[in-house]
Amino acid sequence: MLFSVRQWGLVLAGLLVLSSCLALCTGALGFGLPHDSTGWLVLTEIRAPRIVLATLTGAALAVSGAVMQGLFRNPLADPGLIGISSGAALGAALAIVLGSTAIAAWAVPMGGMAGGLCATLILYRFATHGGKTSTSMVILAGIALGAFAGSMTGILVFRANDTALRDLTFWTMGSLSGADWTRVEILIPFLVVAGILFATIRLPLNALLLGEADAALMGFRVERTKRIAILAVALAVGPVVSFVGVIGFIGVIIPHLIRLVTGPDHRIVLPGSAILGAIFLQVADTFARTIAIPADVPVGVVTAAIGAPVFTWLLSKSRPSEAAP
Repeated sequence: MLFSVRQWGLVLAGLLVLSSCLALCTGALGFGLPHDSTGWLVLTEIRAPRIVLATLTGAALAVSGAVMQGLFRNPLADPGLIGISSGAALGAALAIVLGSTAIAAWAVPMGGMAGGLCATLILYRFATHGGKTSTSMVILAGIALGAFAGSMTGILVFRANDTALRDLTFWTMGSLSGADWTRVEILIPFLVVAGILFATIRLPLNALLLGEADAALMGFRVERTKRIAILAVALAVGPVVSFVGVIGFIGVIIPHLIRLVTGPDHRIVLPGSAILGAIFLQVADTFARTIAIPADVPVGVVTAAIGAPVFTWLLSKSRPSEAAP
């Protein structure tokens, strides 16, 4: 390893500060800090909450992906795999297409949160029998649930009028353009609770890397760990998706990159994924809002453009080890 874990942590923290400063000083008004009241208003009421929302969103998606991969022992697992993102997307789509303009500001986030919660409850109901939750059933039920939610969202597209169709299209691409301090304040309590739950399952996730039977022999409560993990991911992903839409690849590639550097220990992978996920989304959003000024490109388009090649590279890196005897 080039650096120790502590040194890597300092490097990531420094990069987070650097990316935050870069995002704060970059925008349609040019590069640098403003010198008038209008510029400072843009800085404090538009750029700053957007940076904070990008930080929270990137961290939540990356940590959720790391937890899903550890829980299912599947390097391709992420919240989208088990249908939580799709459920939140369907709830928000319902709010966009069927909601009234009088409650538009709150309808979409509330619809997304409700959709994510309903998806979690349905998933848990189908995957749990006799007090035990089957990880294979979680994945299979999640795929089916995601497909169903996707089909319902497709129907809503045909039901939508021109205004709702435009909003729905941009929302499904993922965007931080609607960021404000109110959304940040609403999101923080959910992520604090999810973060506490994530912290309680770091050691059980390490044990699960050896298999469920071995983890149980080591004294860990496997079923309880599964329930906490699924609940924590729902608390983190549902509200995030409801506010910013669907942003892909973060939950898949960020934990991979952290493991390549630090190893599989979740005591390091989870906080490392949170910081790197925040950096990645900050940089992607800065690029998204400056690449086509005055237009604001959906950040989900940028993360996909960056994430797809990185994901392909990660697959090529893992191929030799998979082929090894």
